[in-house]
Amino acid sequence: MNVDETMPVAARPKPDVRNLIIREVISWVWVILAFLLITGTIVQARVIPSGSMERTLLVGDHLLMSRFGYEAELPMTPLHMRLWRDPHRQQIIVFRAPLPGTPDYIKRLIGLPGDQLEIREGVVSINGKPLSEPYRADPPNPTDNYGPVTVPPGEYFMMGDNRDDSYDSRYWGFVPRDNIIGTPVMVYMSIDAPEETWNPGHIRDRMAAYAGILLHPSVVRWRRIFKLF
Repeated sequence: MNVDETMPVAARPKPDVRNLIIREVISWVWVILAFLLITGTIVQARVIPSGSMERTLLVGDHLLMSRFGYEAELPMTPLHMRLWRDPHRQQIIVFRAPLPGTPDYIKRLIGLPGDQLEIREGVVSINGKPLSEPYRADPPNPTDNYGPVTVPPGEYFMMGDNRDDSYDSRYWGFVPRDNIIGTPVMVYMSIDAPEETWNPGHIRDRMAAYAGILLHPSVVRWRRIFKLF
């Protein structure tokens, strides 16, 4: 072979654009399905918009909520299914409010199915015995009276820890088991901002609160981050 001769170079195959697009679409479908599975059956993020659970939960607390075993749903649809776990007394519960057009509530479970519940001068009694409630924000209010009532089968009686500022079962009744969504696990962020910031529809206020962290880090309640329940 002469020195000026060169070996032929094999031509590189042209990429199959159609196959590349199909692979990309499939990968994104798997990502979306995984997201729907996680948010629909395992964990969701929530934010506290009111003071009904103070001191336990503060306005602006951002929570990770476990749905595992309580309920499965298809996000962004009304489709949901009750699972095998049932809540226990004094557990903090996230549930669909039994009021049309109302956002989900977060309260403490006080009365179980079959319990006889009574409130006298702010003291809760279950089946004739006073309930110890060290989590309450304030001492019992002597004007707070309710019952006695018997909690129906398959339903629960919910109350806020901040009893004087809580719209709960004392006013709108019992919560069906099918309304229970899950229970909080951890605070992952807590921002000191007005209540209206966290109400539905206030997207601009929320974005301003998040952006404000860069200029005023003190609005973050750093000691509450990673608080477990």
